[in-house]
Amino acid sequence: QVHLVESGGGLVQTGGSLRLSCKSFERTSEYVMGWFRQAPGKERESVAAIGSNDGSTNYLDSVKGRFTISREITKNRLYLQMNGLTPEDTAVYYCAAGRGSVTAPNYDYWGQGTQVTVSS
Repeated sequence: QVHLVESGGGLVQTGGSLRLSCKSFERTSEYVMGWFRQAPGKERESVAAIGSNDGSTNYLDSVKGRFTISREITKNRLYLQMNGLTPEDTAVYYCAAGRGSVTAPNYDYWGQGTQVTVSS
């Protein structure tokens, strides 16, 4: 079992920035990791993913150029830098880990989520 804990969510104005963090208490070096979000009344969607060792990343089209996913593998840490936030980014954000690839991940482990709210 892999335990993931997100932090860094909060309330910001349109155009603001936040950096989300995800900590694992177990080894994640062999896993693809990613960020998902779920807004009220919408399905959960993949925001970004990052590979275990090849540096590959994948982003939701609507966040490209605004969000950056990164990780510190030896520290079992995952990050999501979010810039130029808009109200459409308001959601609960979850981190995830699993086997597979950036383009075909198989996420087995999920955090509890952190709320991001962007005001108009």
